[in-house]
Amino acid sequence: MATLYDITVDDIHGKPVKLSRYKGKVLLIVNTASKCGFTPQYKGLEALHQKLHGKGLEILGFPCNQFGAQEPGTEQEIESFCEVNYGVTFPLADKTVVKGDAAHPFYKWAGEQAGLMGRPKWNFHKYLIGRDGRFVDWFSTQTKPTGPKIKAAVEAALSSTSP
Repeated sequence: MATLYDITVDDIHGKPVKLSRYKGKVLLIVNTASKCGFTPQYKGLEALHQKLHGKGLEILGFPCNQFGAQEPGTEQEIESFCEVNYGVTFPLADKTVVKGDAAHPFYKWAGEQAGLMGRPKWNFHKYLIGRDGRFVDWFSTQTKPTGPKIKAAVEAALSSTSP
């Protein structure tokens, strides 16, 4: 694969979505879980989505069961949980492998960009991608979606004019 835009993911309903559909958008991609101590970050992610979606931010959630088996449900259960408990309206992928040899191509690409320290070590690890499809930064699980670090990085990426 040559670029981010060559990657396809399956949405929560199993339908393929090419990441090229997000050209010109800033992406915040997060591996998520429904039974994790960090699950309440869904609320912050949705707040960020509501605030900045109209300015070009797309948040994509990638449910993952690799850390503590904290995403045991089916795709339908995951989607329902997110909608009912957190009002999630941003897109979700199907359950995704984010580490190891079987990692999804996006996570292999992002891991190469971020380096060893920037690879997911738990749920709610975040990757920020610029409007041009280039890797911008990564944020650890503990970094809150509405905190100053992510807010500043997202706003800087949104103000970039290169689509």
